[in-house]
Amino acid sequence: MNRPLYSFARYCLGWFFRALMPIRSKNSEYMPQTGGVILCCNHMSNTDPIRVAFSQKRDINYMAKEELFRNRFVGGVLRALGAFPVARGRGDKGAINLAQKHLMDGDVLGLFIEGTRSHDGNLLPPKSGAVMLAHSCHVPILPCCITAKGGGLPKMFHPCIIAYGEPIAPEELGIGNGTPGEFRAASKFVMSRIAALRETSLKELSGHTV
Repeated sequence: MNRPLYSFARYCLGWFFRALMPIRSKNSEYMPQTGGVILCCNHMSNTDPIRVAFSQKRDINYMAKEELFRNRFVGGVLRALGAFPVARGRGDKGAINLAQKHLMDGDVLGLFIEGTRSHDGNLLPPKSGAVMLAHSCHVPILPCCITAKGGGLPKMFHPCIIAYGEPIAPEELGIGNGTPGEFRAASKFVMSRIAALRETSLKELSGHTV
């Protein structure tokens, strides 16, 4: 998918964003180079999508809360960057259908598994949307964790680690009949992978050998 604004921001403004939000990318090569995949990440700041985008070569299409699109200019910029709105708290069939289309077209779909931002840097309970999409579209989930020093919220001019784990195949999620219990268990499994990435990154940021 050709998105000129996305390409311009990444290749022409990369120096600017990296100065504001320095990152260390770990194991970014775990990203499959082709095919649909769900990049499943924790969420602490509105700048998280920018940090993750600069850690990857593939374009990422984010499902974002509809409130961000209410301003016409901001909404236009977000859409040009590949984001699309979702109404949280209720079934948004339009957003789900678009997410499925991205995955079936072989795109990367970015989802924040907690469904909202953490206010202190700690991980929140996971939502089931990511594993439901992975199951229905039969695509892998790529776990990702953004970690700041001390485990708090990321700050401008302070480095964060963007760490990736090995892709989780849909068969590994343990979803057979598609019951709510299976989806909850699968979500907790994905979150455990993200939590493990966070622990390793915290040790590295504190200066301990990992």
